[in-house]
Amino acid sequence: MRLCFRDLTIRNAEGTDAAQLCAWWNDGRVMAHAGFPNGLGTTAEKIAASLATDSDDTRRRLIIEYRGRPIGEMNYRLTDAKTAEIGIKICDFSMQEKGLGRMFLSMLCQALFGRGCEKIALDTNLNNLRAQHVYELLGFQKLGVRYDCWEDQLGRPQSAVDYALTPETFHDFTLGV
Repeated sequence: MRLCFRDLTIRNAEGTDAAQLCAWWNDGRVMAHAGFPNGLGTTAEKIAASLATDSDDTRRRLIIEYRGRPIGEMNYRLTDAKTAEIGIKICDFSMQEKGLGRMFLSMLCQALFGRGCEKIALDTNLNNLRAQHVYELLGFQKLGVRYDCWEDQLGRPQSAVDYALTPETFHDFTLGV
């Protein structure tokens, strides 16, 4: 996958991205919202090997770039022929709060709907109000909250909000820009 819109690019993560992903995934500040305040403690070699198993038909880890510079990651996983689960993380803190997340999400959702998906699902931490706001702007419908459904790396209970998006509810922020 390679999607471009103005200064934004979404592309497949490759083995050459493993070192950057490793730096992000091992940074507890970047990974805290995902339940890993101490980071993942992984290696670039393990990440490169895992990336080699990605396929357009199953799952893809993606790099998001602003003006040619990697600033974060996205991913999708096809749960069936018509449903995809997605995720996004802007790892460069200086690039957060600039409206880029909703643009990257619009690009990815547009591409997934274009390839036949009828539903896009995601979840986020109940405390991640900024993400919830962005998802709802895009038209994601809140399906429910799962309270204390998992524990983070430090053993603290965490809750998640489940969302789903259909083509009918999708607000594409790349249109009219």
